[in-house]
Amino acid sequence: MGKIGLFDIERHFAFYGAYHSNPVNILIHMLFVWPILFTSLVLLYFTPPFFDCPFKCRLGLVPNLGLLFTLICALFYVCLDKKAGSLAAMLCLACWVSGSLLAKHLGFSLAWKVVLAAQLFCWTGQFIGHGVFEKRAPALLDNLVQAVLMAPFFVLLEALQSFFGYEPYPGFHASVKAKVDAEIKEWKDTKGKKTS
Repeated sequence: MGKIGLFDIERHFAFYGAYHSNPVNILIHMLFVWPILFTSLVLLYFTPPFFDCPFKCRLGLVPNLGLLFTLICALFYVCLDKKAGSLAAMLCLACWVSGSLLAKHLGFSLAWKVVLAAQLFCWTGQFIGHGVFEKRAPALLDNLVQAVLMAPFFVLLEALQSFFGYEPYPGFHASVKAKVDAEIKEWKDTKGKKTS
């Protein structure tokens, strides 16, 4: 059974899934969401550290906004689902470490250009996915925080379900699909009333 409130994985997944039901749009998001997270962490490397850290100089890891965002995502994902959330948390930490190392190597003057190009490419792909294939505005227009926070976990959970049949608990995907179908029907009905 799902959790209640902030950690209700079924509710979060149904919200995000209602905006991502087209298989092509889902594939586009699987390809572009994690690179958006990674390049965001590259840029966040250049935010000031919260405190001096002895391993900063040797490894290039800085306790700053990048680490804070990574930890928030990682903890949130583990609270949503221990197994898939732990995998997502490890991937987030790997993105932070590798993004920090890349940022240190590139330096700010080159890193922001690489990040800008990657972000423009990935966001354009996602907006095309929504406009051409999904035919619905992205979730971030209705709930920015939830969409941004859930996107990496959503695509990971979608991949785990598609390739391995993973479910956080028995009946999860059937329950989410019913909620997604109801949400899409409600959206189409509302959209139909506005155009008529």
